[in-house]
Amino acid sequence: MSRDTWNSDYGPLRGFYRDRENGWIFGVCAGLADRFNFRVGTVRVIAIISLLLFFWLTVALYLGATVLIREKPLVYSGRQSEYDFWERYRRDYRRHS
Repeated sequence: MSRDTWNSDYGPLRGFYRDRENGWIFGVCAGLADRFNFRVGTVRVIAIISLLLFFWLTVALYLGATVLIREKPLVYSGRQSEYDFWERYRRDYRRHS
């Protein structure tokens, strides 16, 4: 992976996700770039060229990928004490609901 993506609950993230945090529209190109270790700009240029040459096919594939591919979960990268606080809050909220 081009960036370290680590979820403290489950370890490193594996698989293919839409990366809305680094994406422009729905994050499909950013997710492809992250998964296959490409530069995001390269994937976007290929998508634009594909859009110009095969408009309807590219639109259909992009929208299909948007619907079928899960969004990348947010990864917390702050202090451990703050993470522990919110983790306790989440557990208490689930217990009382």
